[in-house]
Amino acid sequence: LQAISDANVVVLLLDATQGVTDQDAHIAGYILDAGRAVVVAVNKWDAIDSYQRQTVERQIAQRLPFLRYAQVLPISAIKRQGLAPLWKAIAAAHASALVKMSTPVLTRLVQEAVQHQQPQRAGHFRPKLRYAHQGGQNPPRIIIHGNSLDALPDSYRRYLEGYFRTAFALHGTPLRIEFRTG
Repeated sequence: LQAISDANVVVLLLDATQGVTDQDAHIAGYILDAGRAVVVAVNKWDAIDSYQRQTVERQIAQRLPFLRYAQVLPISAIKRQGLAPLWKAIAAAHASALVKMSTPVLTRLVQEAVQHQQPQRAGHFRPKLRYAHQGGQNPPRIIIHGNSLDALPDSYRRYLEGYFRTAFALHGTPLRIEFRTG
């Protein structure tokens, strides 16, 4: 746990022959709670056949759905296969965790996202998203100001998160979005 809190990027190493264990899922939860960038490496990929590979991929999708933003890379430590892409993924996750987002760009992206899909009405009022700014790094935090934002559903929060991830090409890092109603 101390290593997770001290790291900028965490490599979650899974054993392909065992699949995703309960301990792996708990560690992944700690990584998410700590807000650390993460890369998932699946070791011993060469020791399993294609059916087992599909099973491992399905287990990762089912047991670690909260790490959808993380890159999953197959590696073989003994044969030294897949290590170069692993280092590139670590560097990309680190760069994404420390990305700087300017207020005008974030505000423009919020306005574009609202034009593309407006939030649902909450009673008689529709939540209005006014402007956004960056509230921190590692993990990146975006603070959105507006009116009646406490009525925004979680689905709209996920929509905005996906929109920002695409716009800034964020890979391997969680993205925190906070709403401030004024």
